[in-house]
Parts: sequence; structure tokens; C-alpha cells
Amino acid sequence: MRTLSLGYSPCPNDTFIFYALVHGKINTGDLRFKEILLDVETLNQKALKGELDITKVSYNAFGNLRDDYCLLRSGGALGKGCGPLVVASKECDIKDLKGKTIAIPGKLTTAYLLLQLYAPDFRSNVKVMPFHEIMGAVKEEKVDAGMIIHEGRFAYPSYGLKKIIDLGEWWERETGLLIPLGCIIAKRSLGIDVISKVERLIEESVQCAMSHRDEPLKYIKKHSRELDDSVIDEHVKLYANDYSIDIGDDGIRAVRKLLDMAEERGIIKKSSKPLFISLD
Repeated sequence: MRTLSLGYSPCPNDTFIFYALVHGKINTGDLRFKEILLDVETLNQKALKGELDITKVSYNAFGNLRDDYCLLRSGGALGKGCGPLVVASKECDIKDLKGKTIAIPGKLTTAYLLLQLYAPDFRSNVKVMPFHEIMGAVKEEKVDAGMIIHEGRFAYPSYGLKKIIDLGEWWERETGLLIPLGCIIAKRSLGIDVISKVERLIEESVQCAMSHRDEPLKYIKKHSRELDDSVIDEHVKLYANDYSIDIGDDGIRAVRKLLDMAEERGIIKKSSKPLFISLD
């Protein structure tokens, strides 16, 4: 029996995706998984230190991890209409935030990468904080604006906040591609046999959850920051989709475009490694 460390966030889409895998709902053969639930920026940092065998990370972080980790086809978050938002307590233009303090969920998040790509000359004072604290900080005017991700996309109106820009909408207009947000990666050193098996198991876990959508709800609520059933349902439907089963050609094109743009701007380092362990 081999045990692999598996990192993912407590957000509803991740707990939905991995529920079957870590609760014995599918046959994992000689593999066992030790789940580690942490916010995505903490997972990004742990992956940079090589501490996790398999983990959810932001695509921004993956850009700097390609030498040691490969991309898995299943388990990720890509789609349309699911990008990060910049919000503030009052209506304003994004240009009005130049030089202001903007809370971000981490410098390795795809949300921050999209902001840098959207406005490369934009300068502001960024303040890193856990994503679930950002809306409260904006409401209490501890910061001038905030970047929100995950279920914050559905919950920000309840805080009385105003959407300043949807960076996902900008990305879709600019590229005509899907928005690549988060991915599941595995250490290349695990080898092609183990990685391929893990990939198939995650795909099976997603399909199991989609076939029994109510079953993971208790597990989801145990870890979710937002407990409203409608918010959880919207979150899961938006972020756990067909691209979570398999990234597909459209997803791969979007990922390559994001990484290429980030390389061109010097935001991530270049890598000669293929995205996947086998062929690219």
C-alpha cells in the first residue's frame, strides 16, 4: 500500500471533486491518499517547497513549478464566467484604484496574475490576506478594494460591495479562450504509472460526485466558508464542470496562452518541460 499526500482547498468545488476519492467511494487499489485541506495560496507555497505529492495549485504557481510537477488532466477549475472580481465599497473605475491598497488572495494566485496581465503598468499597494477575509476587509474599509475568488463571486453583494471589474470577462474578450484558474499537479518523480493511475482516479471521483450530487454535501459544508445551500450549489456548478473531468483541447489552449503571456511579461520563469508527464 502506498500513501500519497493530496492537497486541495476547503472550497466547495474541491471538496466536491475529491469526496469520493478520500471517502472510499471508489476503488483506489494499492494507493491511499492523505488529504491536506488548506487555502490555495498556502498550497501554492507548499508545492514550491516540494512538500506535496499531488496538489491543487493556481495556474500562476504552476508556471513556476513545471520543472518538478506535471499537470493532470482531471480535477482542475476552468470555464467561462468564473473569473476573479475586483470589488470595492463604492462604485469607481479600476483607474481610480491606482496607488490604492488592494487586498489579494496571494501573489501566486491566478487572480493576481490576471490583474498583472490586464494592467501591466498599473501600480497599487497589494496586501495579501486569506481569501475569506477580503470581503470583510473591504466592507470595513481596511483596504480600498479587494480581489475575490471562489464563493466570494456569489457572496459579495451581501457585504454591500460593488463590482469594479470582472477579470474573467476581460480574459475571455481578449483571448476568446476559457479561463484557467486552478489545476491539479503531481510530482514528476512519482513516475508515469502512478501519475496516470492518480489521474484516472480523480476523473472517476469527479464523475462519481456528479452522479450523486447530494452525497458530498455534508463534507462540503464541514469545510466551506459560505454555508448557504444556494451559494454552495452555484459554486459547485460553476467551478466543477466538464473540464474538471478532462481539461480537453480547449482547456490546454487556454493554459498555454496564459503561461505564454506570463512568460512574455516575466511574471513566471520559462520551462522546457512538457505540461503532462507522457506526451505534450
